[in-house]
Amino acid sequence: MLSKAQIKFIQSLQRNKSRKEYQQYIAEGAKIVPELIQTGAKIVQLYALPEWIAQNSLLLQQHDVDAQPIATDELAKISALAAPNQVLAIVAIPDYTNNLAPTGLSIALDAIRDPGNLGTIVRTADWFGIKRVYCSPDCVDLYNPKTVQSTMGSVGRVAVIYTDLKALFTAHADVPVYAADMQGENLYNTTMPKNGILLIGSESHGVSPELLAMAKAITIPRFGGAESLNAAMAAGIILGWWRGR
Repeated sequence: MLSKAQIKFIQSLQRNKSRKEYQQYIAEGAKIVPELIQTGAKIVQLYALPEWIAQNSLLLQQHDVDAQPIATDELAKISALAAPNQVLAIVAIPDYTNNLAPTGLSIALDAIRDPGNLGTIVRTADWFGIKRVYCSPDCVDLYNPKTVQSTMGSVGRVAVIYTDLKALFTAHADVPVYAADMQGENLYNTTMPKNGILLIGSESHGVSPELLAMAKAITIPRFGGAESLNAAMAAGIILGWWRGR
C-alpha cells in the first residue's frame, strides 16, 4: 500500500518545479514504461498492478528493476492520465551537459510551447535516427507528463538539451543550420548536406528573426488551401526529404 508521503511526492512530479528539484519525472503506460526500461533509462521506482508485474517479470529481472505492486485505486491517485494504464515509473532525468556538440543531423526548436508537438518531434527524431534535439529555454518542458506520453518512449533514446540556441550556433558555426520558414527556398529545390541542424520555430510565430539570420530558410511548398502546418508535421516532412537525399 502506498503511504500518503509517497502519493504526495509522486503527484508533485506533475509540476515542473518538483521535477527540477528532484531531477525525476513520471512515465506511464503498458507501452511507454517497457520501452524506457529497454533503453536503459534509470528507473528510480516502479508501481504497477500485480498482473502487469507478472506479465513483465522477465523484463524486470533482465534490467534489475524493482516493482511495487499497487491496487487500481492507488494507481488512479498517482496517475496523471484520465484513464490510468497499469504501470507508472519514476525515472531519473539524464544529464547531457557534457554532450552538447552537434553530431550528424540534429534538430533545434525555438519556443515550442505545445507538449504534444514537442513529444511528437522527439518521436519523429527517433524514427529518423536523430540523437540530439536542442530546445531554447522557453520551450515547453520535455518531462511534462503530456510531453512524455507524446514521445511514446522515444524520450529514452533521444538526448533533448535545453540551451541558448544562438550560442550553440555561434560555437558550432561550421555546422549548417536550415530553418523552416514560409518565405524560404523551396525545400525540394534545396541541396541538403548530409549533416546539419534543422531549426523549427514556434507554432504561432515561427523562428525568431535573430536565429533566422543565422540559418538558411527553407519552406515546404503549399499546393492546397491550408494556412500552415504545425511544427511536428513540418519537422517530419523536412526530415523525410533530408534523410532521403
